[in-house]
Parts: sequence; C-alpha cells; structure tokens
Amino acid sequence: MTKYLIHGGKPLHGTIEISGAKNAAVAIIPAALLVDGKCRIENVPQISDVTLILQILQDLGADVRAVNRTTVEIDCSHIRNKPVPYELARKIRASYYLVGALLGRFGRAQVPPPGGCNLGGRPIDQHIKGFIAMGAEVEVHSGLIDARMPGGRLSGGQVYLDMVSVGATMNIMLAAALADGLTIIENAAKEPHIVDLANFLNSMGANIMGAGTDVIKVRGVKSLRGGSYSIIPDQIEAGTYMAAVAAAGGEVLIQNVIPKHLDSITAKLLEMGVDVEELDDAVLVRRTGPISRANVKTMPYPGFPTDMQPQIAACLCLARGTSVLTEGVWESRYRYVDEFRRMGAKIQVDGKVAVIEGVEQLTGAPVHACDLRAGAAMIVAGLAARGDTEIGGIYHIERGYENIVEKLSSVGADIQILYQPDDETQSQAG
Repeated sequence: MTKYLIHGGKPLHGTIEISGAKNAAVAIIPAALLVDGKCRIENVPQISDVTLILQILQDLGADVRAVNRTTVEIDCSHIRNKPVPYELARKIRASYYLVGALLGRFGRAQVPPPGGCNLGGRPIDQHIKGFIAMGAEVEVHSGLIDARMPGGRLSGGQVYLDMVSVGATMNIMLAAALADGLTIIENAAKEPHIVDLANFLNSMGANIMGAGTDVIKVRGVKSLRGGSYSIIPDQIEAGTYMAAVAAAGGEVLIQNVIPKHLDSITAKLLEMGVDVEELDDAVLVRRTGPISRANVKTMPYPGFPTDMQPQIAACLCLARGTSVLTEGVWESRYRYVDEFRRMGAKIQVDGKVAVIEGVEQLTGAPVHACDLRAGAAMIVAGLAARGDTEIGGIYHIERGYENIVEKLSSVGADIQILYQPDDETQSQAG
C-alpha cells in the first residue's frame, strides 16, 4: 500500500513540463488497431491507463515496442480478434474504445464493460446507438459488450447524440473510419482530444471532417496506413498545476501546453485574482495575494471542464467569500467533499450544486483519493494546508498523472511517496 505524504504551506516556484494528454492517448492507442502497418506515437504519457491499454493490444497480438520514454511503436498487422480480457478492461474506463476499433476493423468486438472512476451513471447507450446506426447488432451478455456486423463491414449512418458525449463521439469516429460510405455525427463533443484523434486517423489516411465542431463527418476508407503522430499536451494536467499554484501560492512556468485549450481555466483563475500570462507554448501562473470567490459551472468544451471541478473546488475552499460550484456533466462528482471537510473545508452539497464558504486555512489530515481528479484535488489542498496530509488510494491518481511527485518536488513542494505494508502483509509478517 502506497500513499503520498505532503507537508503543506510551501509556495511553488520553478518550471513544470506537461506530458501528453491522457484522454487523447487512451483513444489514439486503440485507434492503432485500425491501421494496417506500424504506428509511431510520440508524447505518450507514462501513466497506468496507457500501460493497461498497451497490454490489451499486446494480448490481442499487436507488436508493441517502446522507442524511448515517451514514444511507442505499435504494429497491428497480425492482430487477432478475440474477447478482450476482463481483468484488464475492468481497470480502465477507456476500454470501450476497443469496441469501436475492433468493430470497425473486423466487424466484431467482444469487450467487457468499462471500469475506471465511479462518477455515477455513465452509460454507453450513445455509443451503442451509433454502432446500430451503422448496421451493427449489439448485445450485452456473459459480462461482455458483444457487437457484430453481419456483413463484416459497417455502413455509414447518421447519428444524433441525445447528449454531448466525448466517449461516444470518439467511439463512433473509430467505428466509422473504415465503414462503407459517410457517417454523420450530430451534437458531437468538441474537446481537444476529439480533434487529436481525428488528426491521428487522418494522418493515417482516414477522411474525417468537422472535428472540433458539433457536426463530424467521417467518409470511410478502404484501409489505413502506418505513420507517425505526436499526442497533444494534457489540458487537465496543466490545469491541475495551475490550480496548485493558485492554492499554494508562488510562481510556476507550465511548459508544453496549448494555451487556447486552457482558456476556461485561465479565465476563472484570473477572476479569482490569480495572475496568468499566456506565452507561445506555456503559461506563467503567479499568486501572491489572497484569492477571491467565484461561481463555476462545468460544461462540455469549450466550457469549464468537469475534470477540473475537484481541483478548482480545492482553491475555492481557500477563497475569500462564498462560492457556488455547479456540476453540469456528471451525476456524482462530489464524493471527495467529506475528505475536504476533514481538512477544515466548509462545503454543503445539494444535488449537483456545492456551496463553498472559504476558510483562512486548511489543515493537513489523512484523506483518501476516491477517483482520479478527486485525488489530484487532495494534492492541491494538501499543498496549501498547514501540517501533514496523507493521501491514500493513489493508484487513482497514477491513472492520469505522470511523475506527479517528481514534478511537484521540482518546484519546491514537500511531497513524498510512503511505502507501507498492507494489513494482510503485516498479519503474515506477524
């Protein structure tokens, strides 16, 4: 059992380099299944979600080779179409992209329902709606999503998403890339990682138009060829470090970012009294005085990202005045609130709305990361708190943040990894 131990109250100073985007990588890597040839993917983040998805591809017969720490070569020329292993798929939400990729390539996909963070109801009905519109038959039985195309090759179709869904948009794009004819996705999500997936597929020979708008058109092609592609920087990792500076104070240059992707986060921090200076591929974040209250509502891109909601909540716990935080995407994203309360935060939650009364100081306490972004928020709060904060459940955090301890330590944070034997090991040792 490992934990993070943070001795808080130290302002942050220095430079942090942002890794490749988790949410792009976990879709682009499965997309390699559609390519007949070798894909070289650069700027791959070193996180457990990526490790798992690469393991799944290897289990299916892909040849995966690490070129260096951030570059991987994937050759799916000799891939086998078989059921995806349950033990691997259940650990990662993005395993559902394997349905679209395998269905698109083979006309058949057998994938266990996805795992990952529990954020309330996260059905994949919109994904299935898209597959059916392209002629597939989809059943859920024996613990598998079983999708098949009787003729072997999907046909283009028109899909109107009942709700803006990043996962469904990307999954339908994957399935449509090799389909016969034109697929139109209306009410599509517009997140940067959707554009990145489209750019990856197009660089391999796909024909995808409109990514980044609410109507995406995919004209199926006969085959995709190999090539090289570099994943975009991680918008949420960058936003998390911006929030850390806002909470703990100091001045940090956050490099390897696309500032445009951070607009909604930057705007909210400026409103709170944090200085943010945009450079070509970096942002300089500075906080010296107190931070002010703000109202935040999460929305699909280009709105304020739901994946930044817990981190901005950590900042608002220390803001002067009362803030209102509204979750506009997921049903259950406030499970971290009790952990913040242990640290002295004043938060009241009613449904999708949290009212946060700022306090002068948070106090370190033992807390638990209940999901990926909540875990990141525990770190943000711990950096600002007085005393020691011990964070359990850090495997959630390592799903989406590369070398977070090393990166924060490099800018002056007092954070370390505690290795502790779990109860079972202790009892055996005793």
